[in-house]
Amino acid sequence: QVQLVESGGGLVQAGGSLRLSCATSGRSVGSYSMAWFRQAPGKEREFVAATNWSGGRTLYTDSVKGRFTISRDNAKNTVYLQMNSLKPEDTAVYYCAAGGQYGGVRTDDYAYWGQGTQVAVSS
Repeated sequence: QVQLVESGGGLVQAGGSLRLSCATSGRSVGSYSMAWFRQAPGKEREFVAATNWSGGRTLYTDSVKGRFTISRDNAKNTVYLQMNSLKPEDTAVYYCAAGGQYGGVRTDDYAYWGQGTQVAVSS
């Protein structure tokens, strides 16, 4: 079992920055790949970024490359999503996810999910 708790969402102006955090706990947390997804009202949940705990590999969807960074702090058992140069189209609920293999971009590639944190970007 893995438990994931997101935090750090909020309201920010276009061009601003936010850092989302995903606190992890449970059995063999370090063995899981981690990802961020997001879901805007009326849209399907979409992949944002993924990372491997030990390999340092990262993967991003094209729309956030150069603006978002996924990272980890092993001492704190926490995964982060640093979001810079935010745009109104980034507005969504952001979810942290854990899965058995690195590189998945589909929701069914991940077995564990947090409750989500709301990000709203105003013009």
